[in-house]
Amino acid sequence: MLQNLLANYEEAVAIILFGIGFTMLLFQRNLVKKLIGMNIMDTGTFLFLASMGYIAGRKAPIVTNGVMETSAYINPVPAGLVLTGIVVSVSVTAIMLALTVRLYKRYHTLNLDDIYVLSKHQAEDR
Repeated sequence: MLQNLLANYEEAVAIILFGIGFTMLLFQRNLVKKLIGMNIMDTGTFLFLASMGYIAGRKAPIVTNGVMETSAYINPVPAGLVLTGIVVSVSVTAIMLALTVRLYKRYHTLNLDDIYVLSKHQAEDR
């Protein structure tokens, strides 16, 4: 078992990163900490995809020296997915940070429980 773990350490690190991020997302009440947890989860996912797309001894899929066999190259799809995921992740992070700033300006706290209570009080006052 230890041999398999050492041979696939990238996947093990990716799973640990995903678990850390998911735990932060579940148990933290602070919105910024939740956002950091979401980014750690994204990083774990990207690492996992990148490690699955790499095959030792193969090259990037750029035809050189007339080598046309697909067995000589790695699959480019996981790398494309990782790049697309990074762009989406940055966009979602920017939107979440903007919403967090708006919530802080309105409620003067980043604690989700406090925001929930304050929003209930404001709804009752109307």
